[in-house]
Amino acid sequence: MVSPAIALAFIPLLMTLLIRYRYYFVLFYRAVLVRAWQDCVTGLSREERAFRYVLTHATPGDPDSILEAFDAWCSKVEFISNIGPKKGKILDRLLTEQSPLTVLELGAHCGYSTVRIARALPLGARLYSVEMDKDNAAIAEKIIRLAGFDDDTVELIVSPSDEVIPRLRSDYDLEKLDFVFMDHWKKCYRPDLQLLEGSGLLGKGSMILADNVLFPGAPNFLRHVRQSGLYEWRIHRATLEYIKGIRDGMAELVYQGIK
Repeated sequence: MVSPAIALAFIPLLMTLLIRYRYYFVLFYRAVLVRAWQDCVTGLSREERAFRYVLTHATPGDPDSILEAFDAWCSKVEFISNIGPKKGKILDRLLTEQSPLTVLELGAHCGYSTVRIARALPLGARLYSVEMDKDNAAIAEKIIRLAGFDDDTVELIVSPSDEVIPRLRSDYDLEKLDFVFMDHWKKCYRPDLQLLEGSGLLGKGSMILADNVLFPGAPNFLRHVRQSGLYEWRIHRATLEYIKGIRDGMAELVYQGIK
């Protein structure tokens, strides 16, 4: 038996851990426990629940309204790892500055970032959005069309990214990618970046923006960026979407080619 005195001695340590890691406990509660409970209660996936909320709270054909509904749901109801409004403003600014005509998104998930990108594109631009999960892609398709974007502006490709990238030139007649947004599995960041480098679709000035490189983190990706010498790059430091107190960041890369 543990004596009361020993048990009491651990209370300050426990309180210190709870205070230091409180935001991570909040994230675990919202992203894991609430999701598991709602899965059981509703019989719907988290993404389907988010779509139903957006459908009843947003204005069809209004991308801003759809993003606002998503943000409200993710902030107040359940957690989904969208880029969110704060980091989203960095994405918005870069898209405005670059005015890309050909954009590749790796990881559409349920369509939030797809809509955010599409609304910022210049006339005549085209977004190719890749999502490997068929169920998530079905939700993303509904969200994209609800926002008012047709196939001429956004083409959703349902397939793993490592299968799509080698076929972009042959199957989609792409010659160059002006902008790439990465927000899929973090373990795929480095191999997919290397596939893009080998594809010949990155030209001088092509921009890659990768989310969540600090949390959950993509250390192999960042190591490759540093060691390759192919990029001018920087980290945009921020906090995790919809959860304050957890440090995160996005990596902005500008392709320079082999020097």
